[in-house]
Amino acid sequence: MNKSSRRGFLVATGTGVAAAAVTPALMSATPADAASGPPQLVAYVQDAKAGTVVIMVGEREVNVTDKDLSARIQSYARS
Repeated sequence: MNKSSRRGFLVATGTGVAAAAVTPALMSATPADAASGPPQLVAYVQDAKAGTVVIMVGEREVNVTDKDLSARIQSYARS
């Protein structure tokens, strides 16, 4: 069986890799979701210049334009 990882997936697709914390409001979490624990997510910077960050939660994909968040993710990835 082929070993896969989120990092490997994102590197293979040619994107920058970084994890980010996302507020429950962004993920539209409900009280039932909170009881079972926070959902796992993956976030990556799609376009650093424009500040576009893609957040994948479960089967959803959320595109956010936030230059500060993009810069912080890039900073975390370099450290």
